Amino acid sequence: MPHTSGDEGHPPSADALDHTGYGSANLHRSRGRSRRKRLRVITYTALGAVLVGAGGAAYAWSHLNGNLKGTDINAVLGKNRPGARHDGAMNILLLGSDSRAGTHGRYGRGVTGARSDTAMVLHVDKSHKMASVVSIPRDTMVDRPQCAKPSGGTAPGEHQSMFNAAYQVGGPACTVKTVEKMSGVRMDHYLEVDFKGFEKFVDELGGVDVTTHRAIKDTSSHLALSAGRHTLKGEQALALVRTRHGVGDGSDLGRIQLQQTFIKALIHRAESIGVVSNPARAYALADTATKTVSADSDLASADKLLGLAKDLKDISPDHMNMLTLPVRYDTHDTGRVLPLTKASHQVWQALRHDHPIPRSATDNSVAARTDSPVTTDT
Repeated sequence: MPHTSGDEGHPPSADALDHTGYGSANLHRSRGRSRRKRLRVITYTALGAVLVGAGGAAYAWSHLNGNLKGTDINAVLGKNRPGARHDGAMNILLLGSDSRAGTHGRYGRGVTGARSDTAMVLHVDKSHKMASVVSIPRDTMVDRPQCAKPSGGTAPGEHQSMFNAAYQVGGPACTVKTVEKMSGVRMDHYLEVDFKGFEKFVDELGGVDVTTHRAIKDTSSHLALSAGRHTLKGEQALALVRTRHGVGDGSDLGRIQLQQTFIKALIHRAESIGVVSNPARAYALADTATKTVSADSDLASADKLLGLAKDLKDISPDHMNMLTLPVRYDTHDTGRVLPLTKASHQVWQALRHDHPIPRSATDNSVAARTDSPVTTDT
């Protein structure tokens, strides 16, 4: 998503966590209102699919199916993968690609191809009542496995490759393979949205409200916001989730915080405008959502996405733990980060065993040292 990949910037404090290890009061200012929000909106496509149920017409379902683009990840990756779960828990890789296609140079000229500008692993527990979201910084140095190229042939594996280069080398299948190699966790599905699609979806929602606690100016993303409350339309929203030089230390870690904050604001907006009670608005959102995402072929149909949305609808943000993969700066290049081996193992092991991620896993991560300048009133 674009940059929807997440981190609160620091692990939740002990008094803001319940006994399950999932975040509570610190995720939203109003706990009562937050329980009414639903995780389904985090996947964009799932939101569109669940809303189209209000339209009901068979031709509408057919049209939405025609919008969706699918990639057969299973065929590309074969059988040499982590084992699939059969207890109801699932893992979905959420991607935001930085493709400039159709943007006419607005986000940089001379940039070819696309990379996974944002990557989040969404783990839904077997009860479908709790979830964890683990963001992987795009600048993380990893051992990328050998990958099939979309155009044919094979790209050799690479030691200490930047994480987001996997998408450029082998598309979403290579990104899935890289995540599975570094985590030992099987990705059951993936969902992806690009720059242009992200803008359209936010505009269709009528904008998203955020509050900035200090002015933000980033000439690279073309974002200029004064301190205060703002309703961001598509172009400004995209600039916010792309911003890195205007926040924190200029690395991807500060941007991840903005992305997670924006996800919360997006959830609030989608719930507050009452789209479910407005069939016309619901269909327009569903049409936009399905036009702007790609998914694995097992998920690339309106009915499958509706099923996913129903699976996610009972997860409230009070039971959603959002964090960044524990990392440290690379001493050879401070613009890159390296996973903290022991802490990262704790994170991935928790997902493999469908357990809450230990709070201690993020204690020594450099992501814990960055404060977000943006909040949302939800």
